[in-house]
Amino acid sequence: MLTILKQIIQEVGQLPNLHESLDRLATLVKQNMGVDSCAVYLADWNTRRYVLTATDGLDKSAIGQVKLSFDEGLIGLVGDREEPLNIENAPQHPSYKHFPEVNEEQYNAFIGTPIIHQRKVLGVISLQQESSRKFSEDDEAFLVTLAAQVALYIANAEMQGQVSFNEDRVLDGRDQRILNGIPGSPGLAIGIGYAADFKHELKNLVTRRAPDTETQINRYRQAVDITRKHVAELSTGLSNALPDDVKAIFQLYNQLLDANSLGREVENKIKEGWNASSSLKFVVEAYAQRFENMDDPYMRERAVDIIDLSNRILANIIGDVEKPQTLEPNIRYILVANEVSAPMLAEFPPDQLAGIVSIKGSNNSHAAIMARAMGVPAVMGLPSVSVNLLKSQELFIDGYSGRLALNIDVGAKQGYQHLINQELALFEKIDSEADAPPITQDGTKISLLVNAGLSADLELEQYRQGDGVGLYRTEIPFMMRDRFPSEREQCEIYKDVLVTHPNKEITMRTLDVGGDKPLAYFPISEENPFLGWRGIRLTLDHPDIFLVQVRAMLRASLGLSNLHILLPMISSVSEVDEAKRLIKQAFLEVKSEAMEHQQMLSKPAVGVMLEVPAVLFQLPQLAQRVDFFSVGTNDMTQYLLAVDRNNPRVSSLYSSYHPSVVNALQLIREVSTQYKVPVTVCGELAGEPMGALLLIAMGYRKLSMNAHSLRKISWVIRNISVDDTREILDDILRYESPQDVQSKLSEYLENQKLGGLVRAGK
Repeated sequence: MLTILKQIIQEVGQLPNLHESLDRLATLVKQNMGVDSCAVYLADWNTRRYVLTATDGLDKSAIGQVKLSFDEGLIGLVGDREEPLNIENAPQHPSYKHFPEVNEEQYNAFIGTPIIHQRKVLGVISLQQESSRKFSEDDEAFLVTLAAQVALYIANAEMQGQVSFNEDRVLDGRDQRILNGIPGSPGLAIGIGYAADFKHELKNLVTRRAPDTETQINRYRQAVDITRKHVAELSTGLSNALPDDVKAIFQLYNQLLDANSLGREVENKIKEGWNASSSLKFVVEAYAQRFENMDDPYMRERAVDIIDLSNRILANIIGDVEKPQTLEPNIRYILVANEVSAPMLAEFPPDQLAGIVSIKGSNNSHAAIMARAMGVPAVMGLPSVSVNLLKSQELFIDGYSGRLALNIDVGAKQGYQHLINQELALFEKIDSEADAPPITQDGTKISLLVNAGLSADLELEQYRQGDGVGLYRTEIPFMMRDRFPSEREQCEIYKDVLVTHPNKEITMRTLDVGGDKPLAYFPISEENPFLGWRGIRLTLDHPDIFLVQVRAMLRASLGLSNLHILLPMISSVSEVDEAKRLIKQAFLEVKSEAMEHQQMLSKPAVGVMLEVPAVLFQLPQLAQRVDFFSVGTNDMTQYLLAVDRNNPRVSSLYSSYHPSVVNALQLIREVSTQYKVPVTVCGELAGEPMGALLLIAMGYRKLSMNAHSLRKISWVIRNISVDDTREILDDILRYESPQDVQSKLSEYLENQKLGGLVRAGK
């Protein structure tokens, strides 16, 4: 049976559209199971009816015409029960309903099973036979397994707009379709899909050997020089309105182009006898794979940068650089690509760029970072959607929810344009008060800080209302080298941040790498990196690495008093004790040197990240050992709910508004207040309007977020009252579902006339 199942799925999967696939499926199942009829009904959730979509054995003229209510007939009963139904004599069953159009009078035996994808019934597969008999357990198991496979095809077809129900045709792509992706950059836009794909890509390259080593090395070096000049031109040509930290994205490209980075390894491959293109492919794909395997979404997105840059080098090696297509004047475009990169954005005329759609990628990609800085809406991560489906189409994108609409009719377009006009008016108000302090209407000051990615000093310069850095990732210098960065190199990086804003607190997280974020020069292999050797676990096992980094931080802070050290992935009190012992050791070493040079060294505040659920039961003990807490709501939610939010099969279960997460946050706040330990929230929740509202209601007064969220959250703060928010907290703490929590918060924002920001908080 398994062999037959594989053959059916393989043949059906090769057909060009769902209509043909289901027709062929019905025929193959009928033949292989030796039944008299096989039929597929799809669920139309708009009308709550099952529509006969494909059959071999029933009257084909009934396709698209026979429609049963969700509670009607044996098909409705299968869907309602969400389990197989096996009947020896169907016409005698009380739920049986006869449809003359299908000519099924001669059939008695019936078996049907629901087609379910992510808890939603998409349809029903049924088999019928003239003789009265009970289908075997093997038959039933086969049909259930087949339905599970078919569910993926139907779900993907829905994503691509292939499924629509009307009187003329069951499967039609002409109606408006809504696709759901990942919010990349907030905003709304309408534009024509413009496809941007490379003519030459490493993934399609066939590797070849070449004996002329010197010629191949020269060819590679010349291609790199051409690419370097082009990247420099793109960086120089970026709008002056963009902050320098966003322009600094191109510094990563320059690092990769450096001979000591990719270049040395590529040339070594050439010396092994491969041509320049093949050598580039070997090296780049190995690097890209390392990044793609990382847990940290920010680091994982760096694979896109490496591949994009290398495709440009490849085009210059081949000597066939694709010229950009000519754009029609006075038309706004939505840039569409499998993976949108920073250079693609820099190349696109800014006055014609309405939005961005990246089939792959997340909100941590450089394209998303640039889009947010440019104020361009972006939707990322649209699984099973092809670029060809979107190009040259009029599209509407919602960067708040990650939704994309295509096949837009006139009425829908007018409605979308109205939303866009409303949004423009709202953000004009927010920008007009960009520098106003985040103080509530009843006089409570909320401290807003920045989660820093590339260059914290410049992010703070752009958003002057930020009170400091709540989370500075120190991993990046480690990831961008072929060895551990020296203490001097680290010190220079940290000092640039600390010195630029000497009066603002700068919280630097110690090295957070491990099995899920391996260093190329420090490989780690684990079966479950999410729960593996990472964060503080790794650095405590290698005190030499930890001490070098802490000393670099301390030396960078000489003459200053704004350094805070944050310990990641803490799960026990003993880890804190050991880390503090090493910090004290490093402090005494640096202090001794500082005294010799008559320099001042202030003792840094030391805090822990609360992200592993185990620490919830050790908060009093931790509170007596550290100077501050920092709540990482992203990982805490993931660990509390046992949900990988990057896994599309379960990502819908991920919610920081889940009652368990809400009550955990309340517990942390109560203990921190009791022991007078300052606490900051540095997860994404802090940068969402509803999330900030919830945290302020609980009593949190320090929120750290991505820089682009500061103005929005500051606006929310200035339009709420702490006393009012406390009134809704008691209800929220009693709720049993994330939806109830969000509904209550949304209702409050609506009452405060902040409803327009609710979209931005999703």
